[in-house]
Amino acid sequence: MMKRVTIHKHEAALVYRNGVYQRMLEPGRHWLLYLTEKMVRYDTLQPFTPPQDLNVYLHDAKLADALIVVEVKDTEIALQYENGLLKKVLTAGRYAYWKSVIRYEFVHVNISEAEIAESIDKTVLHHKLVAPYVRNYIVESYEKALLFVDGQFRRELASGAHAWWKNSTAIHVGKVDTRQLQVEINGQEILTRDKAALRINAWAQYRVTDVGKALLHNKDYERQLYILIQLALREYVAAFSFDELLDKKDAVALAVDATALGVEVLGFGIRDIILPGDMKDIMNQVLMAEKKAQANIIMRREETASTRSLMNTARLMDDNPMLFKLKEMEYVEKIAEKISTISVTGNNGLIDGLKQIFVTPK
Repeated sequence: MMKRVTIHKHEAALVYRNGVYQRMLEPGRHWLLYLTEKMVRYDTLQPFTPPQDLNVYLHDAKLADALIVVEVKDTEIALQYENGLLKKVLTAGRYAYWKSVIRYEFVHVNISEAEIAESIDKTVLHHKLVAPYVRNYIVESYEKALLFVDGQFRRELASGAHAWWKNSTAIHVGKVDTRQLQVEINGQEILTRDKAALRINAWAQYRVTDVGKALLHNKDYERQLYILIQLALREYVAAFSFDELLDKKDAVALAVDATALGVEVLGFGIRDIILPGDMKDIMNQVLMAEKKAQANIIMRREETASTRSLMNTARLMDDNPMLFKLKEMEYVEKIAEKISTISVTGNNGLIDGLKQIFVTPK
């Protein structure tokens, strides 16, 4: 007994007899054995995913000619494009697609090497489908970087974005900041030349000038720079007495040669000089004594000036009776402000009476 089936446009059908593949049916009308043959329809606009191994079907020349077979090796990925648009990333395996109105393209990429071929556009590398297979690094404009592959130095990297394939190859990017940086040297307990124990807080400004020396020739160059500055500070402080150090606090001339570290020290300064408790008490006493001496000098100077002014006034009044008369009137005015009533008795005038009260006769 036969039955008739219709295969529509953008379809294909595979015929099985007792579970064994027999043939492919193209769009159109076909006859099948009703009891022994079964048909499975496929959308030719979708990938071909057979229920059995693909090799079973490729023995049929007609079916093999209707398919695009893509093989992706273990060391590859394949970028699948449909009508010019990236649709999928294929990993190792074998894939089949129907030849249809969809224009398929496959770009095979070797990911066994970390380096990415220049032919691959950077926009593809940032695509959400490709990004999981890519390692991205960014070197800022103020940074310098070195590339290490499997622990070996390869080259210096320019500023910008860099990418490598994700695989078993170890990639490390060592970066340094080339801007002006500052290191703090705090809590340094140092003896001066006259054995004064001080605690000093200092700072130093520096810039990395040779990234190769900093990263390749030195381990932890920042820590080494700290120790180098610390030793230079101790040597500098030990060369001065306590008083000399206080005088030079704001004009420290400390030379630190860090060229072996690939670093240039740009500036140095002492922020704080902290005295121990007993030294602080002594300094406070010295300061108080100095301030008292200065106050005594100022008081003596003012007293001398005041006495000199009185002597000059007395000399002018002695030479000028009218000035003496005005001074008397000034005293009378001041007394009148303090006293509500003044009684003067005798035959002399008011001024003569007041002179008898306030002025000693010559």
